[in-house]
Amino acid sequence: MQANTAPDLQTDATPLKAHVLVNLKSGRGSGQPDMQDLERAFRENGIDAHIIRLSPGDDIPARAAQLARDGAELVVAAGGDGTICGVASGLVGTQTVMGVIPLGTFNYFGRSLNIPETAPAAIEVIARNRPKELPVGLINDRVFLNNASLGIYPQILRTRETVYARWGRSRVAAYWSVLKTMVRLPRRLKLQVTIDGETREIKTSLLFAVSNAFQLEQMGLEGTECIEAGQLAVLIAPNRGRMGLLKNGIALMLGLAQRDQDFDLLCAQSLHITCKRKSLLIARDGERTRIRGPFDLELRQGALKVLTPGGEDGVVR
Repeated sequence: MQANTAPDLQTDATPLKAHVLVNLKSGRGSGQPDMQDLERAFRENGIDAHIIRLSPGDDIPARAAQLARDGAELVVAAGGDGTICGVASGLVGTQTVMGVIPLGTFNYFGRSLNIPETAPAAIEVIARNRPKELPVGLINDRVFLNNASLGIYPQILRTRETVYARWGRSRVAAYWSVLKTMVRLPRRLKLQVTIDGETREIKTSLLFAVSNAFQLEQMGLEGTECIEAGQLAVLIAPNRGRMGLLKNGIALMLGLAQRDQDFDLLCAQSLHITCKRKSLLIARDGERTRIRGPFDLELRQGALKVLTPGGEDGVVR
């Protein structure tokens, strides 16, 4: 999946054309645009937009990849981080550029690029047509834009779906899901992690690989220096009992987690992980997928072009 140089999307004589994949079920349910709002905003910004409403169960990467094969020069992802990751998964390694309309709860990817969290303002960014070349994370060739994790976090996401169904989407509900899962003391993983030819045995409840420096900063975590160096920040929870795990979770939510106390930090361009279990539930940007091991993670530079407010200004997100 090698990135190619994308063509210019438009000239003064040619209006910008976009295929827009929309997930209106993302986010907190208030202030979300409807289809007519989106069509109007694109039209007012001079963009010829073909809007496609996603349905539950849609294979988002496959739909984005098909648009790229059909010659689409711009595909816009409108939804939460999971939807945006799905669209990016279909576009990595193609000449198609991605636009972003953040409609989720946390919107780590869009916020890391200073893309506004309201649809009309995000569409204005798309209309300016300023592409930025970005790295993407990969786990067994599956894309992640913010993070990938194994261990307790995929179980947290499962709990979060139940909490959201009852109480609605909110950051408070998301944090409650963390605590609710941690008190159950999930089974720990016995891993062999190899970085730069060095292998270490690790017993942990969570391995969290992050490619987004902004998310680390928002969570009050160290590791931005890894991403600045073109590497993944790999956070590993220490092997502790129920109370230790709960303490780590509270520290993480409050932005008080400390390196070498609440987590260990490794920097790696790539890493190889083996586990006795044949497959594990993996979380990628808030979505869960069961993947067969072993697990190879890497940060691939220049794999995706995204329209941002500043274009190529700045390097680390």
